[in-house]
Amino acid sequence: MNKLVSISVAAKALGVTPLTLRRWHEAGKLIPDAITEGGRRRYDLTKLQPELHRKKEMSARKTVAYARVSSHDQKPDLERQAQLLEAYCAAQGWSYEVVTDLGSGMNYRKKGLKRLLDDIVEDRVGRLVITHKDRLLRFGAELVFAICEARSVEVVILNQGEDTSFEEDLARDVFEIITVFSARLYGARSRKNAKMLQGIAELAQDHSRDESS
Repeated sequence: MNKLVSISVAAKALGVTPLTLRRWHEAGKLIPDAITEGGRRRYDLTKLQPELHRKKEMSARKTVAYARVSSHDQKPDLERQAQLLEAYCAAQGWSYEVVTDLGSGMNYRKKGLKRLLDDIVEDRVGRLVITHKDRLLRFGAELVFAICEARSVEVVILNQGEDTSFEEDLARDVFEIITVFSARLYGARSRKNAKMLQGIAELAQDHSRDESS
């Protein structure tokens, strides 16, 4: 009969904390091989070999830090995001790669985002780090997180609160959508179209200033 070990020994072998094992137990991901009369969990290390192998494979995958802003005038914020991500990853001792994008949060075809998703699907990414959920996508981030979960990619969000530039970015995103559809309806060079877009831009900017004041 194989010797059963305590939760602390099993956690050390897997390279995680005992708290993580308890969470895995509660989630049904890793069930103890026995529980003592006192309620202590016991694990068979030989049965943990597949999990150990999976952890080894995950450690070989890269950490990707992703930063995004909506427009060129936000480039200083993009640099700050990248610096914050770099500082955090370095403090954790991770080997990492920073991917930056400049484009709307509603644009699913950004070069950096497409490369990130390709790497996730191809099992080249083990960890994704972002400053805010909305930096990934304005709408649809949950779908990306679901893909990450399916590919065993850890997602680290540094700030779980609301992104301070939400209103401004959302105004830009809405303006971009209206621009595209308006250009298709009236023609990109139409005076009527240009005047309408200018009015929408001013309205969006006024709303953004009101929200931030």
